[in-house]
Amino acid sequence: MFGNGCDTVPQRAVCQNCGGLLYEGVDLKPPDEIIQQYDGKCPKCGKKLSSVPKDVDVKPVK
Repeated sequence: MFGNGCDTVPQRAVCQNCGGLLYEGVDLKPPDEIIQQYDGKCPKCGKKLSSVPKDVDVKPVK
C-alpha cells in the first residue's frame, strides 16, 4: 500500500493493487490511520488495504 519518494511531499501512499492515491502530504500519517480513513478498502478498486507494505521507496531530500 505504501510508496514513498515524491520530490515535493514527504509521504505518498498508494494502493498496491491499482496504484490509486490514498494519501499525499507533508504531515506523516501512520498506515492504520490512512486505512481507517477508507474503511479498509481502496476507494478506486475496492481491494482490502493492508498495513504491511510490499514496496517502499525512500529517496533523499534534495
